[in-house]
Amino acid sequence: MTISAIAQLVASGLLIGLIYALIAAGLSLIFGLMDVVNFAHGEFLMTSMYVTFGLYLFLQLDPILLMPATALVMAAFGIFIYRTVVKRALAAKVNAGMVQIFATFGLAITMRGLAQLFWTPEYRSIKDSVVADKTISIAGVFLPVPQLAAGVVCLLAFLALYLLIQRTDFGRALEATREDSEAVSLIGIDRHKIFALGWALGAAAVGVAGAMLATFYYVHPGVGATFALIAYVTVATGGFGNLLGALAAGLLVGLVESVSAVVLEPALKQLGIFALYLLTVLLRPRGLFGKL
Repeated sequence: MTISAIAQLVASGLLIGLIYALIAAGLSLIFGLMDVVNFAHGEFLMTSMYVTFGLYLFLQLDPILLMPATALVMAAFGIFIYRTVVKRALAAKVNAGMVQIFATFGLAITMRGLAQLFWTPEYRSIKDSVVADKTISIAGVFLPVPQLAAGVVCLLAFLALYLLIQRTDFGRALEATREDSEAVSLIGIDRHKIFALGWALGAAAVGVAGAMLATFYYVHPGVGATFALIAYVTVATGGFGNLLGALAAGLLVGLVESVSAVVLEPALKQLGIFALYLLTVLLRPRGLFGKL
């Protein structure tokens, strides 16, 4: 394999890995805050892609311009889901953990069914985005502009999310609630408000990723399932609740997938990802960046 071919593999893996990282960041944030695994996370991504597609049809604007609106809609949706589903599930007196699993799993089935009802199972796409069907070459490495734009935007969104959590009073309140959700009420922090805002942030991150994916990926009711599975593997590989771990693991998963697509049949490219996950579970049960 030539140097240019290796560079092409690395570039492709890193670009898709940045998207995986942002999708996984929302899942990791919610888990780290509440110890809740959102089994409807893939359907959140699917919803964000349909929101982008719907706004595109209604406003006739480029999906990249619609990205802030999609993020806001998804943030509001995240708050709504927390207050109507998750909060009630966690209030269960018996087996609260199992109740939240079944609640979010049922939510996923419901969201997918509603998407099929209102949008039909038909595959849809946005073909006239400003970045559509464009490719640039850098030192002999060909980069599809939609994937390049998606990777850059996802990286910027990830950095903004990280700085918000690490450098602001809200981030400190989030971290305090994460450490002891009962004790923070003694200093006037409403933990349910923090939880709701945490869901808003997680959903908004997925909204950004979904808006960028819609520029080059088909939109259909089952689109979330594929990315959700990779997001779970990414979070587990990086370490549950660790944002930087999600970024590093997302890039690693993207690289492994890119190499697997060359070494194996393209249809089996995810086999490498699952092999990585199995190896991580055996050697680092808490993830590469989790504390043992």
